[in-house]
Amino acid sequence: MTLENEALLLVSPDQVTGEELADYYCRNREFLREYEPERDELFYTAAFQQSLLAQEKRDWEQKQGFRFYIRLKAESDRLIGVIGLNQVVWGAFCSCFLGMKLDGAYGSRGYATMAVGMAVDFAFHRLGLHRIEANVMPRNQRSLRVLEKNGFEKEGLSRYYLKINGIWEDHIHMVKLNYAMHGDGRKEG
Repeated sequence: MTLENEALLLVSPDQVTGEELADYYCRNREFLREYEPERDELFYTAAFQQSLLAQEKRDWEQKQGFRFYIRLKAESDRLIGVIGLNQVVWGAFCSCFLGMKLDGAYGSRGYATMAVGMAVDFAFHRLGLHRIEANVMPRNQRSLRVLEKNGFEKEGLSRYYLKINGIWEDHIHMVKLNYAMHGDGRKEG
C-alpha cells in the first residue's frame, strides 16, 4: 500500500528491503541514539532489518500494526523515515500507538508533520480507529510540536515510561481522538 501527498510517499513494508532499512539506520545511528533504546550491532544489518520487515508484514495481515516507510517523491529511492500505527487494539478500545522517526538530514522541513497527518487520516478514515496515542520525551520539543500541529492533546506524564539509550525516561502522553465516531457533532480538535 502507498499513501501519498504532494511531497511524500508512505509505503508499506512489502515495498522496502532490509538493505534500504539498514542503510537508513546506519546513516542515522548517532542522530537517533538519544531517542531510541540501545541497539546492538546486529540491529544495523540488512538480515536483521529483513526479519523485522517480515514481522511487520504479518502485523499488517493480522491488522495488529501498520508501519509505513517515508520517501520523498523527488528522491523515491531513499528512505527518510518511519511512521507506524503500532499495537492496534480493536473492539471497544479501537486504539493504537503512533511511533515516528525521521532522518536527521531532513528535519525542520514539515515532512514529519505531513507524515503524521497522513497516518492519522489512514487510522481514522480507512481503519476506523477511535484513538491514537503517542508518547514523547519532554525534551523532544520538535516531536511534541509535530503532534500538536496535528491536533494531539496532552493527557499527562508517564513517569519512567521507556528505557531510552540506557536511561528510564519520562514521556508526555499525547492523544488524538476520532470525534466523528461519537455522533454528537464534535469536531476533531
